[in-house]
Amino acid sequence: MAAMRILVVCLALLLAAGCGSDLETEQETRQAAFQESMRNVVLEGFFTVLREGEEPKPRPERYEIEKAVHVAGDLWTIHARIQYGEHDVTVPVPVKVLWADDTPMISLTDATIPGLGTFSARIVFFRDSYAGMWSHGEGGGSQFGRILRQQAVRQD
Repeated sequence: MAAMRILVVCLALLLAAGCGSDLETEQETRQAAFQESMRNVVLEGFFTVLREGEEPKPRPERYEIEKAVHVAGDLWTIHARIQYGEHDVTVPVPVKVLWADDTPMISLTDATIPGLGTFSARIVFFRDSYAGMWSHGEGGGSQFGRILRQQAVRQD
C-alpha cells in the first residue's frame, strides 16, 4: 500500500512538472509576441483629463515605441518617445506587464518619468488598439488610440 502511494505521488509530481513547462512555454510565447508587437510602433490617440464639473475633451497624444525589453518576471522596459501637450521626451520607462489570458496590460504605479513627473497608469493592448486610465498628481483621466506599425528606417 505504501508503495502504491509513493507511485501515485511520483506520477502526480511528473504530471505537474509537465504542466508547468507548458505554462512556461505559453507565457514565453505571449511575451515574445508582445515584444514583437511593440517594436517600432506608434501609439497615436487621445487622452482626457477628468475634472469635476467639466466635460472631458480628447487631446492628442503620441508615443513612439522603439522597443519593449523583458527584464525579468513581470518587469519590462519600454523605450519610448512621449509626446503630449508641450511635452516631448525620449526615455526608457520601467513598467510591469500583467496578463489577462493572452492580453497584455501595462501597469505603472507612482513611477517618476524624467521631464514629465510621477504617473500611474493601466493600459490594455488588444490587436491594433490601446486603452486605459492614468493619474498624475491630483489629476487623471483616460486614454485610447491605435497602434501603427512603422517602416524600419534605413541609415546608409
